[in-house]
Amino acid sequence: MADAKFGLIAQCSKAYPLAFLPPPTCLKRRSVLRTWWCSPRSDLSMATQNSSHSVASSSANNHHPSMLVFSGGTAFNGVVEELKKLTTRVAHVLPVSDDGGSTAEIVRVLGGPAVGDIRSRCLRLSDESTLEALAVRRLLGHRLPLDGKEAKSEWYNIVEGEHTLWKGVSIPYRETIRAFLVYFQNQILRRANESFCFSNGSIGNFFFAGARIFFDSLDPAIFLFSRVSDIPTESLVLPVISTNDRLTLGCELWDGTIIRGQNEISHPAVGLVQHVDKEEARCGPKTPRLVAAVKHGKPGGWRMKKVTPTFSMLHSKIKRIFYMSSEGRNLLHEVFPSVNPRVLEQLSKVDCIVYAMGSLFTSVCPSLVLRGIGEIISSRSCPKVLLLNGSYDRETIGLSATGFVTAITDALNRTYGDPERCLKNAPSHYINALLVPRGGQIPVDCSYLEALGISHVITVDSIDDPKVGIIFDPKSLSQALADLILQRKLQFTKI
Repeated sequence: MADAKFGLIAQCSKAYPLAFLPPPTCLKRRSVLRTWWCSPRSDLSMATQNSSHSVASSSANNHHPSMLVFSGGTAFNGVVEELKKLTTRVAHVLPVSDDGGSTAEIVRVLGGPAVGDIRSRCLRLSDESTLEALAVRRLLGHRLPLDGKEAKSEWYNIVEGEHTLWKGVSIPYRETIRAFLVYFQNQILRRANESFCFSNGSIGNFFFAGARIFFDSLDPAIFLFSRVSDIPTESLVLPVISTNDRLTLGCELWDGTIIRGQNEISHPAVGLVQHVDKEEARCGPKTPRLVAAVKHGKPGGWRMKKVTPTFSMLHSKIKRIFYMSSEGRNLLHEVFPSVNPRVLEQLSKVDCIVYAMGSLFTSVCPSLVLRGIGEIISSRSCPKVLLLNGSYDRETIGLSATGFVTAITDALNRTYGDPERCLKNAPSHYINALLVPRGGQIPVDCSYLEALGISHVITVDSIDDPKVGIIFDPKSLSQALADLILQRKLQFTKI
């Protein structure tokens, strides 16, 4: 077991040698040793090719189906464990624009992309087969107390290596993880003008942020987290945008209103955030109105105001999702980030493409609106599967199954964006199968779906979850996906 652990760390050190220096050296000699750093993608490839473990593992799993899943960091998590039994050859593509939870505090103080969804999926994929693996997962999945003082005290205890969460984590793993927690703390201390709130903070998010800042890239941070958590080498967690900058999501409603920020679109923190609705008279009759959280120089970054604790629905349906400028004065300015090349690479060769259930407009569509995604998906002849939600949320109230299909098609075609960037593909070019949870709330209008060229509609067993309502039964869903891939392979065999 000890040899396996040190072998795993040796593999990481080949790709990212800076990560495995002792903590003091990491901090003191960072600039001197920066020249060791090469492209994360080329290093990752080198490490994979040079590792006999990786090659053997890949060979053993080549007969398993490969998938690419567009999802957020929550809804699809419940399926991950069961899906691993079917195949580990899954590329999980996630957005990096979430601005809620402890991620919001990290982005506010340190900047950079949101890491919460990435961390959440990595934890779900991490190994649980040994006591040490469970200890690492427990540490990186831990959240600090809600009380600010208690959270800060516990955080210092963890950073100093004295917390009981370190129990069961061997010295090599402990010092590797702690090095980046220390580095994260060091970065906070350097921002003397900002007061960081540790309340409900995620240790995994802090680790990710420390590694991301150290390497000036999210890719090596994911690689490091994957190796520390012993995620199968065939399982990829890919940010849809590979960037070191902050990303801001925006949406336009059909009445012309613009909402800035993912959290404001999907689940605004009622009672904590004051909204701004710029008067139409001030903006001009043809200028979209802006709804956004007001930045304030207080701890936590937001102006506090007591509001009646109710969850309001959007007063108009969502027309489109896009990315907004995070810098300068014109925060309504639309920007066009580039898609992660590794996402395009995986899209071009997987056996199945899946649009997962969850927040349609803020979890799935942010990955679809990027240039290059629609082009590749429309050219593929593999199963392209939409997993329909079991219940409505703030973003999708009133939509039928056809409405979900249309939203995905519009996102991939970039229908309501720059006319020069638009595609005009039919829905059937992007979706050829629809999986529906039995007893779900979303109406399935089969005749309309057939008119759009989608006739393959499958009902899958479901579970009535008391917290979220009807959801797919993970085992049944995994089997349904496997059956679709097998059917497609048999069709090609007959041809």
